[in-house]
Amino acid sequence: HVQLVESGGGSVQAGGSLRLSCAARGYTYDTYCMGWFRRPPGKEREGIAVIDSDGDTAYAESLKDRFTISVDNAKNTLYLQINSLKPEDTAMYYCAARLWARVTDALDGYEYHVWGQGTQVTVS
Repeated sequence: HVQLVESGGGSVQAGGSLRLSCAARGYTYDTYCMGWFRRPPGKEREGIAVIDSDGDTAYAESLKDRFTISVDNAKNTLYLQINSLKPEDTAMYYCAARLWARVTDALDGYEYHVWGQGTQVTVS
């Protein structure tokens, strides 16, 4: 049974930083894509960043300067570093996993078969 558990969200002031974590339990695929997505209040879900099992990454163009995705395979944990937070970053943040795909094709959020429960980020 595969499970993703996010943590690290919270309420922060604009200009601050956060690091979100996503612990993957029971995920045994050797090749994969994992991504971070967010849903701002009243808006559609959007892709932030994706990383594959080769370490390749892709970012949403408008977010790539402030967001960094990384993975610690030894800890089975995915991270998202967010710097220079803005009020418009307020959203529920989700991590998700799918079988391998080109990272540039995986930002849309489709074909992800495992999703975490989300962690709330509020920026004021």
